[in-house]
Amino acid sequence: MAALLFKPVPARIAAEQLRFMLGTAPFAFIIGGIGNAAMAVIFALNAPVLPLAIWAVCAFLPVPFLRLLANRFRDSPDPVAEAGRYQRYAVLLATAIGVLRGILPWIAFDQASPLAIALLLCFMAGIQAGSLSFMAPVLPAFVGYSVVFIAMLSLKLVTLGDPMYWGMAIGSILFCIAIIASARSASQTFQKLAELRFENNELVERLRQETAIAQAARLEAETANQAKSKFLAAASHDLRQPIHAQGLFLEVLARGQLTAQQREILDNARAASSASGDMLNTLLDFSRLEAGVVTVSKRCFELQPLLNRIGTELAPSADEKGIVYRQRDTDVMVESDPALVELILRNLISNAIRYTERGGVLIGCRRRSDQVHVEVWDSGIGIAADNQQEIFREFHQLGNPERDRRKGLGLGLAITERLARAANHELRLRSVVGRGSKFALILPLAAGQSGMQADPEPSAFANDHTTLGTPCRILVIDDDEAVREGMLRLLKTWGARCEAVEGIEQARLCLDRMAPDLVICDYRLREQRTGAEAIAILRERIPDLPAILITGDTAPERLREAEASGIPLLHKPVLPAALFAKIRSTLPPRAKRAHG
Repeated sequence: MAALLFKPVPARIAAEQLRFMLGTAPFAFIIGGIGNAAMAVIFALNAPVLPLAIWAVCAFLPVPFLRLLANRFRDSPDPVAEAGRYQRYAVLLATAIGVLRGILPWIAFDQASPLAIALLLCFMAGIQAGSLSFMAPVLPAFVGYSVVFIAMLSLKLVTLGDPMYWGMAIGSILFCIAIIASARSASQTFQKLAELRFENNELVERLRQETAIAQAARLEAETANQAKSKFLAAASHDLRQPIHAQGLFLEVLARGQLTAQQREILDNARAASSASGDMLNTLLDFSRLEAGVVTVSKRCFELQPLLNRIGTELAPSADEKGIVYRQRDTDVMVESDPALVELILRNLISNAIRYTERGGVLIGCRRRSDQVHVEVWDSGIGIAADNQQEIFREFHQLGNPERDRRKGLGLGLAITERLARAANHELRLRSVVGRGSKFALILPLAAGQSGMQADPEPSAFANDHTTLGTPCRILVIDDDEAVREGMLRLLKTWGARCEAVEGIEQARLCLDRMAPDLVICDYRLREQRTGAEAIAILRERIPDLPAILITGDTAPERLREAEASGIPLLHKPVLPAALFAKIRSTLPPRAKRAHG
């Protein structure tokens, strides 16, 4: 019977039950003691006063013992392990309280009237019901308290000898059975609630740990990504310097008198240098996207001139591989950023040529309602369905385990996808392994284009690099000796008078000898100083001094700083034609008229 009534509970549940009972019992017994004192006053009219007074005072004795037990349990080094021992103390204390309550009938009933006895029974029933709310979680304590009290009460009623009191005794026993059943149900409910709370706490803790693990993994991934970006930026910068200088020297060499064999060797060297520059510029495009300095300037323009320009540049690559390059002409006008669209399509078409060995590449446009689908078809190796998302990840390449440099760095499609997203254009892919692929860039058709005029395309400057004029004065600031020497030689072949220095202090001294028409300055100088800082210092002496920044940096923060300076910016390695065009566009009109 006891085993059915008192089922064992886990130690942590027992600790919670005991903590709840000991936390609420002292206050409840203070209120109960006040009620006991009131009952003692009522029975004092017919019963001995002194025993009742002693009993009323003793009714408050459980309070300090309960507080002491609660404090000891709270301060226990391991309450869960000690729960069983302290629960036994609580059962003994509760049983003693039941004995104390059961003494009152033996003091007061002999001279009391039936009405007073009935009143006491009602009061005791209320006390028992009230005790259930805080003692029921520790069921053995409540049972010990109730059984002892009801047993002493019933025994006293039987000794009174009146059958009416016998009925009261039987009713008290039945009440005891009922209230113990209620206490058992309440104890089970409390146990389930405690178990649920522990489970919730465990879930919260597990979630916290998993969140911490996920956050640590995210931070680790971010750190690795930052380390990768820093490495790429540093490697890119260090590679750009000699390749930039090499391009300058090759251009100077190309302007000299060469034999046919020398010219052929020079063209091969320039092609190799251009290929290196293309790969570095791919890294630059990727870094510009990461830095968030790619801006979208939309306008209406004709698509065909842009496609012609790309075809003129890339068709020879297809001819060299022996594959067909075909382009269907179109008269559509679209609304987008022409520079971004050109870069996206150039990446898609060059990628198609790179991975096509037989057949060819076809570029065409389809109108779809208010959109234009610019499609790039190829008969290359194709892309399996499970790889069609992976190819847009940076440095991911298909069919290039040996990392053939002719197949690029694996950044082209990653850049293309990000550029399309930046311009809010959709990029679609359909591919069959062994049969080829189709990439489609979805562009908005220019509204009402039948009567519209496209904005004029910016014209490329002529390749005649002989019109700067000798009176043009240019100051070059660069901390790389090879770059300084290459710039000096190239600028002099263009007829400019120039000086080259490695830092800000030398540039400041140079102003005493020459007032330049233009400053060309590297962005990263020695001692953590920047080209923007150098130009600002020179402009204190010569306000509004025209300037061009050249940078080999691809670190996102450096790109943002350089872009924020507002000074025209070129990226190493700079093609001589691009440098020439930038110098011409940056020189003030006065200098162009005087020196052109």
